[in-house]
Amino acid sequence: MTTSLKGILCMCFGVLFLALGDAVSKWLGEVHSPLQIIFFRALVSLPMIALLAHFAGGLRKLRTKRPGVHFLRGLIYTATMVCFVWGLTLLPLAEATAIAFVAPLFVTLLSVPLLGERIDPPVLIASLVGFVGVLIVVRPNGDAFQIGALVLVGAALFYALMMITARRYGAREHLWAMLFYMTCVPLAVTALTLPWVWQTPLPWHWVGFLASGILGVAATAFITLAFRFAPAAIAAPFDYTAMLWAVLLGWWFWGEMPDLWVWVGSALIMGSGLAVAYHDRRTTLKRRPTA
Repeated sequence: MTTSLKGILCMCFGVLFLALGDAVSKWLGEVHSPLQIIFFRALVSLPMIALLAHFAGGLRKLRTKRPGVHFLRGLIYTATMVCFVWGLTLLPLAEATAIAFVAPLFVTLLSVPLLGERIDPPVLIASLVGFVGVLIVVRPNGDAFQIGALVLVGAALFYALMMITARRYGAREHLWAMLFYMTCVPLAVTALTLPWVWQTPLPWHWVGFLASGILGVAATAFITLAFRFAPAAIAAPFDYTAMLWAVLLGWWFWGEMPDLWVWVGSALIMGSGLAVAYHDRRTTLKRRPTA
């Protein structure tokens, strides 16, 4: 098996775990506050991340000289998760997933003012097409528009800000340190809210909370491995298999089926993302020195 194929398989498994985790969060959100769901997810994830860091080179990987950066990223991650889990409870799973796909386009556009990067015209055009796709999915002037659509766009924006900070500081911080401290902050923040949002879980809800944390860490680990085995331009497009899982899980558990406009908008969003990835790959290849 080639390393690129290993990367593709890891990405597909990681995306599957993400989709399953989203479905579990949507199910739990029928009873519990997003804040309580995020608390238990972080509570389960944190020791698993520490354990993975231990096997990846020791807990010294968790050392950091930038606690302020990690605190800021943790707050952004908390906002991302609150908006996303809340949005999952308001919209069908496939529609929520389609809107979330706009996050990489936000990263592209925000990299100009926040990182000083330059956007080539083809990338700008592709990003605008992606946003047209989002408008088609959420239909601001249609009967199908809900507050959930705005909440999920907010989640995508916060996620993009988190990725921007990772690009700025990631090279100077170890991956497991970034994940560990990014998880500590939502754990602490949501713990403070529990007296106001607490709902005593039923026995099967405890299983859901445990599964949500495990699936989140498993998804992160497999996606990290995907980019280690395969170039980003090869592995990243398989992130869009999430739409397939979202449709299947939404139909299976909630009887949800996306309408035509969700498919059309999703196609534009995914097409624009693939176009940006293809352009980035071509640009990288052109910049490589030749022998």
